[in-house]
Amino acid sequence: MTPVFREQPGAPGLLVICDHAANAVPADIDLGIDPALLARHIAWDIGAEPVARGLCLRFGCPGLFAGVSRLVIDLHREEDSPALIPAESDGHAIPGNATLGAAGRAARIARFHRPYHARLAALVAATRPELIVSVHSFTPQLETAPGPARPWHVGILYNEDDRAARIAVAALREAGFTTGDNEPYSGRQLNATLNRHAEAHGIPYLAIEIRNDLIADAAGAAAWVDHLAPVIERCRNETTR
Repeated sequence: MTPVFREQPGAPGLLVICDHAANAVPADIDLGIDPALLARHIAWDIGAEPVARGLCLRFGCPGLFAGVSRLVIDLHREEDSPALIPAESDGHAIPGNATLGAAGRAARIARFHRPYHARLAALVAATRPELIVSVHSFTPQLETAPGPARPWHVGILYNEDDRAARIAVAALREAGFTTGDNEPYSGRQLNATLNRHAEAHGIPYLAIEIRNDLIADAAGAAAWVDHLAPVIERCRNETTR
């Protein structure tokens, strides 16, 4: 059976999460797509889980990682979001979702979305993290957005609470990385998981988006653990003073 989520045990302090860690589709769900698409960015955040796990190991902290593809259900969306169960993604139709219907949608929410967020809520309550770190990756260029490739190495997203984000943007730029400030996406529009589990509880957080070609292999992922660890430590230290 495909797990809803996977966990990395650890001591309290930090909490690392990865909403788009997996590209798995349960055997009883037919998305109606070419299986080759599951290796693409539309199905998961390429390289994000190895970075997230590496950070957990570096800090000895717990982590929570999604077990299913975001084409099955996007755990980084509110339950009422039209993009929760996408009918298309970056120009690719997802026929099995387009014909799902209200009952099928409700079943997926109950089977995947609610257990994931219930477990995350329980971890936040149990560990009372000083900082929540969310790891994502983005494609250098969307198929539906021809033109120049995205120039950023990494982006830091935030909504209302920018305590850690401001520190991280400055630190990454100081280290020589082309860093997006609420780019390539804005946390003002897309911050569902952290709005719910961090901002709602006054917990500082970092929403990190790494360009996926930089972390597509083990060496790249390990390098970004090294790049991010001192930034995360600085954010934790400066937001808990």
